[in-house]
Amino acid sequence: MLFLLITCFTFITFLCKSLSLKPLPIWSSSEVRLLSIWFWNDFLILNPFKKGFLESLMSSNVMTLRRKSFSYRVENVETNSEMSVLDLPELVLECILERLPPEGLCSMASVCSSLREKCTSKYLWEKHMKEKWGRVLGPASHREWLWHISSRNDSSFFNQAKERGLMTYLSQFWPISLVRSNPSTSFKKKVPPAIDSIMSMYLALESGKFWFPAQVYNRENGHVGFMLSCYDAELSYSRRTDTFQARYPPHGRRAMAIETGVTWDRLRVPPLDTSPHDLYISDCLTELCPGDHIEIQWRRNKEFPYGWWYGVVGHLETCDGNEYYCRCHESDTVVLEFKQYTHGSRWRTTHIDRKDHREEGNEADGFYGGIRKLYSNEEISMWRRLWPSDVLE
Repeated sequence: MLFLLITCFTFITFLCKSLSLKPLPIWSSSEVRLLSIWFWNDFLILNPFKKGFLESLMSSNVMTLRRKSFSYRVENVETNSEMSVLDLPELVLECILERLPPEGLCSMASVCSSLREKCTSKYLWEKHMKEKWGRVLGPASHREWLWHISSRNDSSFFNQAKERGLMTYLSQFWPISLVRSNPSTSFKKKVPPAIDSIMSMYLALESGKFWFPAQVYNRENGHVGFMLSCYDAELSYSRRTDTFQARYPPHGRRAMAIETGVTWDRLRVPPLDTSPHDLYISDCLTELCPGDHIEIQWRRNKEFPYGWWYGVVGHLETCDGNEYYCRCHESDTVVLEFKQYTHGSRWRTTHIDRKDHREEGNEADGFYGGIRKLYSNEEISMWRRLWPSDVLE
């Protein structure tokens, strides 16, 4: 018995000195206590009165150890349980992406390959294209885009995008730093969108590098010689001012005219898919009646492209304008009035042949081409909104 006590005393002394050299971590404190309890349980096993006390003490310490161990695991789980955007259900993620502006989609596309595939989808960009650009892009613009991407090797926009990366090139868009992705799916290399994608077309329009064809009302900042007219032009967008720069084709020997600061409300999609140098063959001549609103092609001479000018169908000189007795719609001659000019002006009226109308005019008064009747109240109200404040000479 004495030998046993001496041995245990020596062991305990050695253990205390060892533990005093380096503090034990928090997690080990309970285990040390448990070890000491096991030792004393063995040491006092012959004492029946101490055995129950030690068993209850052991049970209490074991439960405490388990609770702390469980709490430690829970804290670790809570620390590592942050959700990634990719952990969201598919439908929820799609709803979020649908509500992002184009800048947000560009930023999300740089996070990882999975988000890139979703953020560059045709469905998302078709919606943004229609909302912002649908009112000014027509068939001619899409043909121009196809030609543009076919010569992409010479395009400074795409060369710059390839050299600097999509997000560097679009540095004006905000970065998304709050999206966490799985490191295994991280999108290390920033790759520009597919050259023939809707996203590429949208970004090219936004950058101002892609010039697209459209028509401009009251060209050259409302120059008096172009009031109530609409001319074809090539347009480039300025994101900084939210306006356009317009390039008009040269007129005769005149150089190309350039106009800046063209606002959205002065643009429209060409109503007819015809060249401004081609005569439009009218299909409404037989139904024209006094009071109808029309647009007619006009050019200064045959070297110039046509512009569209607003007018109304008037009455013949032999008609008093009484609607009950008017027979102007039965005549082969149609009177066109341009009421923005004063009475007696050579630009005030012109006559065309209803049955055999071709380009008519001369070098002094210009040449009148095809006619299109306006059926839309929206088109008519647009011309009325542009009406000059003073009558023209």
